[in-house]
Amino acid sequence: MAEKKPKLAEIKTKPTAVSAQDFIHAIADEQKRKDSFDLIEMMRKATGEEPVMWGGSIIGFGNMRYESPKTGRQVDWFLIGFSPRKANLTLYIGAGSEAHADALKILGKHKVGGGCLYINKLDDVDENVLMGMIHSYLSRK
Repeated sequence: MAEKKPKLAEIKTKPTAVSAQDFIHAIADEQKRKDSFDLIEMMRKATGEEPVMWGGSIIGFGNMRYESPKTGRQVDWFLIGFSPRKANLTLYIGAGSEAHADALKILGKHKVGGGCLYINKLDDVDENVLMGMIHSYLSRK
C-alpha cells in the first residue's frame, strides 16, 4: 500500500506586506504599544528574524511548515509570534506543551489555551522566564 503524502493546506492567515511597526504605532493603548515593541525586540533577538505581519493582527518571526499530529494537514506558519489583542497579548510560543510546565509555574500572571500564552502586560511576568520559554520552544523546532 502506497504511503499517503500530507497535503499542504491553504489558510487565510498569510504573511502580508504591512509594516509591523506601523501596525503597532496604530495601537491606541500606550502600554500595549510599549509591550509590543518590547516583544518585537525579544523575538527578533531570539530568532534573528525581522517581524512580519501575518493577516491583520499577528506579528510572526521566521517560517516553518507545521504538520498537525492528528490530521497530518500541513500549513506554512511562523516559528514564534504574538498578537496585541484588545483583551491581552497573545503569544504563539507553544505554551501548552509539557516542556513549559515548570516555567509556567514561575512565569507570573498568565493564562494558557490552545498552545498560546495570554498575558495582560509584560510587567505581569518575569521576562527572563519568558525569554527562556521562547528559547526552549525554538530549540525544539
